[in-house]
Amino acid sequence: MSDTERGEFQPIRKKRLSDEVAAQIRDRIAAGELRPGDKLPAERQMAETFAVSRGAVREGLRSLELAGVVTLTHGAHGGAFITTGDPGVMADSVRDMFHLGGVSLDELMEARIWIETMVSRIVAERGTDDDFAALTENVDRAEALYKAGRYDDKIDINVEFHMILARATHNRMMVMMMGALMEVMREFSHQVGGEQHDLTLQARRKFLTALRARDGDAAAQNMREHVVQLQKRYAAIVRAQVEG
Repeated sequence: MSDTERGEFQPIRKKRLSDEVAAQIRDRIAAGELRPGDKLPAERQMAETFAVSRGAVREGLRSLELAGVVTLTHGAHGGAFITTGDPGVMADSVRDMFHLGGVSLDELMEARIWIETMVSRIVAERGTDDDFAALTENVDRAEALYKAGRYDDKIDINVEFHMILARATHNRMMVMMMGALMEVMREFSHQVGGEQHDLTLQARRKFLTALRARDGDAAAQNMREHVVQLQKRYAAIVRAQVEG
């Protein structure tokens, strides 16, 4: 039996110095002492302040850059600047988990059903006439591409529909969540190919009718039915690829 299984305490491992650097910068951001647009001290100065090497500072800043917390620029007016946050970081994380097998297609689609039905209810309540007009214009563009036989191009327009829908919640967190989800779906949809029928267009028109009527239940149900149908299509394509 190992020490861990016997319940004995284990030696505490020190964090890397670069992690400590990043943690202190995050703490100052959380405390409101650093705000978007603020420039951090020069690398040499931070190394002296933290009592670490410039390499540790550089590595810590690099990790914050990858996390979308800071932007590193070069040149006479360059340096490390606090960002407003990069929503793409969330999308990259979800995409990596999907490709590495940490998230299955079924889990992705299930999460999509939950998020999109909730968003549909919110938009039925909060959406403005301008929001509905933007959604309608998107569907019109998708229909034009369908009639022109540009099925693959229609994928990007269909994905944009969901982003317009998320923005219509007027909640930035919902936009980020939808963005992370839809970037993975965009990539997957291009891999399996665009739909060569107008079922999505029909579903969109029906969905918009429910939104304009402020019928959240109908909008959510329409969206759920649409995503479930997509899930079945994707599952069939993946199954055929495996069997083939």
